[in-house]
Amino acid sequence: MKTDLLEKGAILQRDKETYGIAPHLTAGIVTPDILRTIADVAEKYNAAAIKVTGAQRIAIVGLKEEDLDNVWKDLDMDPGAAIGLCVRSVKICPGTTFCKRGLQDSVAVGSKLDSLYHGKKLPNKFKIGVSGCPNSCADSAFKDIGLIGGGKGWMLYVGGKGGAKPRIADKIALSVSEEKIYELIEKVIQVYNENAGTRERIGDYIDRVGLDTFKEQIDLNSYL
Repeated sequence: MKTDLLEKGAILQRDKETYGIAPHLTAGIVTPDILRTIADVAEKYNAAAIKVTGAQRIAIVGLKEEDLDNVWKDLDMDPGAAIGLCVRSVKICPGTTFCKRGLQDSVAVGSKLDSLYHGKKLPNKFKIGVSGCPNSCADSAFKDIGLIGGGKGWMLYVGGKGGAKPRIADKIALSVSEEKIYELIEKVIQVYNENAGTRERIGDYIDRVGLDTFKEQIDLNSYL
């Protein structure tokens, strides 16, 4: 795909002629005004469909290449990191902000992580899920980094992924405070970024060096 189209967040569709885009929506939370804007733009440029994605984005598909610049101008939104070797949009459940079952504020924590890491370049694609309780509605156990809220803090999972060879994440911490969870995640990402091979997912890196070695590399005990 052309580099300039990648920068515009445009993904070539099955017909090999039209493109799909996915504006960045932090936590998958939108206002009525944003929904109206997306609908108006999709209608104006004769999009084939508007698709709610599994990553809490709203994709506009079936757009012509020559319209992409004007589409983004009319949307006045940033592209979501839907492809490429980088941190994708953080998947976030309603948590204590909206859900009666929430034990931790997944919306606040997930939104902060999204602001810190969305689009960050890494050895491979990198997905983060933040769930406010053990129901894990953000699929945290299948993310490169997954958080699950408990009564005394955050459970941290590392190394999950889907795909042709899925991997369930390793739970490496049981009750991390909100204050320390950001520092710990930063360390996890730093160790992965500095040591993983090209296109190596963090779960594959952990399998290669061993979980105990990985815990030593991130100095896990200092965060517990």
